[in-house]
Amino acid sequence: MNESSIRKYAKLMEELDLTAIEIDEKGNKIRLERGPKPPMGPPPVMAVSPAAGMPVQMPAENVQKTAKAPSGDTVTSPMVGVFYAAPAENAEPYVKVGSTVKKGDTLCIVEAMKLMNEITAEFDGRVVDILAANGQVVEFGTPLFVIER
Repeated sequence: MNESSIRKYAKLMEELDLTAIEIDEKGNKIRLERGPKPPMGPPPVMAVSPAAGMPVQMPAENVQKTAKAPSGDTVTSPMVGVFYAAPAENAEPYVKVGSTVKKGDTLCIVEAMKLMNEITAEFDGRVVDILAANGQVVEFGTPLFVIER
């Protein structure tokens, strides 16, 4: 069996969306296999549903984007977990853009391994930007807030 025949069968597999094909041609056997196609576009952002504790997909466009970086000090996540802006699903967020905070005030919660960890302000200031979306999975060092002193 020559290369052009193999390419012909590979193209046939793609056209028919087959994952495997076995050919016996004049005593020569060949088996072609292919894995699933990788997903197109950016990977979905995964979050954990607070009610069920199960992963859910969130569209990437739900993540807040800023045109220019505001001036101030950035508060980053100290751990890997899920960012929550409020203490409960229907509650008011701890802070909003423009909120004045004092050292020790709770800014948000990062849930890690079913533990709710309060992230507090390390200095007095005004919240200039909120960089994480509610329910977003954050990693160590992920920027969460920009606070102007």
